Amino acid sequence: MSLRHHRLRPSTRSLAAPILGGALFLAAATGPAAVLAEPAADGKTTGGTLIYLEQQAHTNLYPPAGGFYPNGGILNQITDKLTYQNPDTLKIEPWIAESWTVNPERTQYTFKIRKGVTFSDGTPLDARAVALNFDVFGLGNKDRHLPVSEVINNYDHSEVIDEHTVRFYFRKPSPGFLQGTSAIGSGLVSPATLVRRFDELGDATAIIGSGPFVVARETLGKEILLTARKDYAWAPASRAHQGAPHLDAVRLIVTPEDGVRIGSLLAGQADVIRQVQAYDEKQVEDRHYRIAAPSTRGVNNSIVFRPDSPLVADVRVRQALLHATDSRGIIDTLYSRNYPQATSVLARSAAGYVDLSAKLAFDPDRARALLDDAGWRIGPDGLRHKDGQTLALAAYESPPQPQNEAMLELVAQQWARVGVKLTVLAGDAGSRTADDLDPRRTPVSPAMVGRADPDVLKSEYHPANRDVLRQKGGQSPRIQSFVDDRLNGLLEAIAAETDEKKRLALTGEAQAYILDQAYAIPVFEEPQAFAAAPYVKGLAFEAVGRPSFYDVSLDKR
Repeated sequence: MSLRHHRLRPSTRSLAAPILGGALFLAAATGPAAVLAEPAADGKTTGGTLIYLEQQAHTNLYPPAGGFYPNGGILNQITDKLTYQNPDTLKIEPWIAESWTVNPERTQYTFKIRKGVTFSDGTPLDARAVALNFDVFGLGNKDRHLPVSEVINNYDHSEVIDEHTVRFYFRKPSPGFLQGTSAIGSGLVSPATLVRRFDELGDATAIIGSGPFVVARETLGKEILLTARKDYAWAPASRAHQGAPHLDAVRLIVTPEDGVRIGSLLAGQADVIRQVQAYDEKQVEDRHYRIAAPSTRGVNNSIVFRPDSPLVADVRVRQALLHATDSRGIIDTLYSRNYPQATSVLARSAAGYVDLSAKLAFDPDRARALLDDAGWRIGPDGLRHKDGQTLALAAYESPPQPQNEAMLELVAQQWARVGVKLTVLAGDAGSRTADDLDPRRTPVSPAMVGRADPDVLKSEYHPANRDVLRQKGGQSPRIQSFVDDRLNGLLEAIAAETDEKKRLALTGEAQAYILDQAYAIPVFEEPQAFAAAPYVKGLAFEAVGRPSFYDVSLDKR
C-alpha cells in the first residue's frame, strides 16, 4: 500500500467531541483552570489558566539539557537568561545583565547585573549566583554528573568583581559566548539547584529559577502546573511588559497522540498545543485557529551517517545515498510550506548559511554509478552486495522530530530504487542504546539542532558535543575507529575566530565539507509547529522556537 494513503492519513477521530478524559478535566474545573480571566484597566485580559498540550514528557531540566524541546519549553517559563536574543533581529540585548563589555580578543566578558532580581526561593540573582551558574555550565561537575554546556566553548573561570559585576575568562577566544548567554542552555538557576545531582534534575520542582512562572506541582511524565510569580519585574529591557505574567497559571499536560492534541484544541479543551503535524494544519486554519511555526535557525533536519560502519565508510556510498534522496518529494508528500526544503547543512535563517543546493541534487543515475564504482553490485534480490555483505542499513526513528518515522520510510523507498535497504526501527526500543555502540547495527540516524549562532555546527558534529558522527567510538574493537581531524579543526576554528567575516567564511567551508564528505543528507528546515485558539493573545517564541507564555492573555470576551 502506498505510504501516502496508509501511515500518513490524518486521524479520523471526531474532532468535535471531547477528547481528553473526563477525570482530567473534572480536576481542572475545581482547580486553577476554573479561574476566569478578567479585563484589566489597560485593556489586557488578566487571570486564567492556559491549558498547554505537549507531545512529550521532559527528560532533565538541568539548563544545558534544554536543547530537547520539551525541556526547553519548561525552562523558558521558569528561568531568565543573562542576555536576550531578539527573535526578530537576532541581536543580543540586555536582560539580567543590563550592560557588558568584551575585550578585543574575546577572552574576557564583563557583565553588569541588574539590581533587585531574585530567584523564586528569595535568593538574590547577583554576580555570585551568575558566576556559579557559568562555572558549572562551562566546566561541568563530575561529582554531580553535570555535563558541560554545548553553547560554551573554551571556558576557564569567573571572577566576581563586586555584588553586581562578574567577569568571565576563556582559555582561547570564544566569540559565540555572548550569544550563548541568551540560549536556553544558559537559563539561570538558584545555587540550591546547582548543588543537586544530574539525576535529581528530572524533577521539575527541583528547578528554582528567576522566571515569570514557578513549578507548583508535577505528576511525573504526565502534567506540570506552573503558577505566575506575582513579584516578577525584570523581563528583557526591550519588552514593554515588565511586570507579572497576565496569566495566573499554565497547565502543561503531556499528550503524545497527535489526534488527541488537535481534537482537544478544536473542542475547546486546550488553548495551545505543540507539534501540529503538517496534515492537520488545514483543518486548524479552517477553524480560524492560529498556526505558528517558528524556525529553529540551526542545523537542518538531516540523515547522518556513522563513517566507522564498514557499510558506509566509503564516501562514494554516502554520496550515492545523498543523491538517491529526493527531499523535494519527501516534503511534498509529508509536509507543508512551514517546512522549507533544505539547501545546505544550516537553515536559511541561520548565521553563516551558504546555499549549497547544487551539492544536494536528486540524481538516482549518479547514485547508481557511484555504488557501482564502489563495488556494490545488484544481486538477484534487487539489493547490492559486495564481498559477501548486503548493503542493508538500519536507523532508529526520532520521536521528537515531526513525522520522522514516515520520513525515514519514504527515504527507504527511495534508496530501494538504487538497491539499498533501509530498515526503520522504533525510536523507543530498549535495544537502542546498545545498538548505538555498534556501528554495524545502526549506521544511519536522524539529527537536527537549533541555535542562532555558527557554533551550532560544533554543537552537532564535534566529538566533545553531540558527536552525531560518533567520532568518540564506543564500537566493537574489531571496527576501525573514525576521526575527522579536518572537520574538527574547522569546528574549533569557528568557535575561536574573532573576525566575524572569517568566522562566517569558516562556517560556509564547514558546511561544504560536510556535504562533500556526505556525512549528512539535509532534508528540510525544521520549525516548531504550534496551534493556538483564537482567543489566545500574546503567544511568543524565543529565537529558536520555544514558546513564551509571559505575555499571553486569554481574551474570551
